[in-house]
Amino acid sequence: MDSATSIEVLQAAIVMAATIATPILVVGLVVGFLISLFQAVTQIQDQTVSAVPKIVAIVFALVLFLPWITDHLVEYTRTTYEQIPELMQK
Repeated sequence: MDSATSIEVLQAAIVMAATIATPILVVGLVVGFLISLFQAVTQIQDQTVSAVPKIVAIVFALVLFLPWITDHLVEYTRTTYEQIPELMQK
């Protein structure tokens, strides 16, 4: 396997990781922004006010997106394993 093929495989892995992480990160970002806005308006500066809702929202998002994440990971793994003989010939 040459360096160009290695870079392609690594790039596909990074894109898959970013694709899978995006929904969870967006949920954390939106909830964090809303909590920060709430804290700025009410002038409550307690750390647990921001941490607990974010944790709950991220766990909920994980449960919600878990089937989608699993489907993407299974498909990526299947295509990667199918490409192994082709990649070894390069």
